Amino acid sequence: MQTGSCHCGTVRFEVDSGIEEYRRCNCSICRRKGAVMVTAKKEDFRIVAGEANLSLYQWNTNTARHYFCKTCGIYTHHWRRSAPQYGYNLGCIDGIDIEDYTDIPMRNGQSMSLVSDDE
Repeated sequence: MQTGSCHCGTVRFEVDSGIEEYRRCNCSICRRKGAVMVTAKKEDFRIVAGEANLSLYQWNTNTARHYFCKTCGIYTHHWRRSAPQYGYNLGCIDGIDIEDYTDIPMRNGQSMSLVSDDE
């Protein structure tokens, strides 16, 4: 099990799955937040402290939900628009050295349509 938190420690989470699928994304929001995101199934990810201190950001289709700590502003996780799963910030995981992760794949989020007639 992995544990993690925002910078100030108010928001804490646990992930039952290992760090297997991680990536960056070049969509408009991911490009700006710059995090390396790890994939987690819905049942494997949970907030264990500070849920009331999370701020939610949504835009466009309002399907994806991006969460940030209200105190320190750190992006901790998001619910994906493209798949029913979470993405969480690798840099928030306790004991992780982000420099150990090389050749980080880039998801081409720029090619995702904004709003289509089908949505």
